[in-house]
Amino acid sequence: MKRKVVELKEHDVISNKIAPGTVYLDNASFTQLENLVLTFDEEDDADAIDFLSLSSKKNVGKIIKAKNYVGVLPLNNGVQLEILPKLHGGTQEDSKKTFLKMLKTLRDFPSKTFNEANINTEKMPIFEIFITLFIKEVQHLVKRGLKSAYYEVEDNLKVFKGKMNFAQQMKQNTVHKERFYMQYDEFGINRPENRLIKKTLEKLAKESESAENKKDLYRLLVHFESIESSSNIKKDFTQVKIDRNSKYYEAPLNWSRIFLSNQSFTTFSGESFAQTLLFPMDRVFEYYVSRNLKKLLKPNEWTISLQDRKHYLFENKFALRPDIVLRNNTKQHTVIIDTKWKLLTNSSSSNYGISQADMYQMYAYAKKYETNDIRLLYPMNNEFNEQQTIRFTSDDGVKVTVFLVDCHRIEDSLKRFIEALNE
Repeated sequence: MKRKVVELKEHDVISNKIAPGTVYLDNASFTQLENLVLTFDEEDDADAIDFLSLSSKKNVGKIIKAKNYVGVLPLNNGVQLEILPKLHGGTQEDSKKTFLKMLKTLRDFPSKTFNEANINTEKMPIFEIFITLFIKEVQHLVKRGLKSAYYEVEDNLKVFKGKMNFAQQMKQNTVHKERFYMQYDEFGINRPENRLIKKTLEKLAKESESAENKKDLYRLLVHFESIESSSNIKKDFTQVKIDRNSKYYEAPLNWSRIFLSNQSFTTFSGESFAQTLLFPMDRVFEYYVSRNLKKLLKPNEWTISLQDRKHYLFENKFALRPDIVLRNNTKQHTVIIDTKWKLLTNSSSSNYGISQADMYQMYAYAKKYETNDIRLLYPMNNEFNEQQTIRFTSDDGVKVTVFLVDCHRIEDSLKRFIEALNE
């Protein structure tokens, strides 16, 4: 089935009618997406509330709004929604490259070492980019060498070898008394890890629509010629063993887990990347800022704590978890930093779009951490300039300073932020 990619951005409106300000989706695909939203509503899935919402628009009818999840959502009719983050400035290609830079900072993202500048994102859908990253990991693995190991084998034999699987013996050999259903270990490259990677290569060779990716996938399959393709994915994953000598298998196997998962890409269970190719942008932004800030801060000047859990609002109840806690090593000064993935509006009369709940949260941080220095970081947008500063001061001296981060130029942006910290 040929895949049709529909590109949109966060907060874009999807409709099954051609109308200004909407992204068109054919009726069958729109109905499938609508049913997905209704299913989430029935299951009361909290994460889905941040992903898609169903409503109506005058002169258009039913609409679906993409919210704070970005990435790839494939429908079962071959249509694939590609949702990109709304980033200030730059082209569509710039947005994809920056999005990859942001994903690289996620703790569970399989590929950490790639250079997004060397990946041709101009006409390549995100799904094909993910296939490219998997290919690069497997190429690295092949260069290091496919590793042999002892692996478990189950087979119906005429000789007694290893230990008997009594459940299968009763099932398979009630008539054939001369046979034994055995479990035993063999040494070689036909281990579960290699079987799973081969299965992924085969699957993607059929699904990829990039001539370059297909060529690379078939080239890699040559190295797996003597290895069986996984016939029991779930069982093989339970038998995966990664030690210090086979650490280089970790990234390609994480990609295999994603591509071979029988679960829908729309399953929102926990924070594991292995369940989905959709990412919550508030979490992506938080990691992107915190990891880059940690690299730029001088360790002799600042101690940084991410997702600090030292305080509760009440006695061991309602944990406070600010994204970043900075402690100045010489001035004994604490700075609380929280990231918010939301586009502010340049209007003081509406408090710039900052929610009251967020400010209550910042005030609680100030009191529990005994500091008056709170910094809120939002993504830059077209309504603001880089030099603009927003400050709020409470009557008891708590100061909340809002800083706007340019995601395309994260290092330059955070250097300015650090300069402001030291003033």
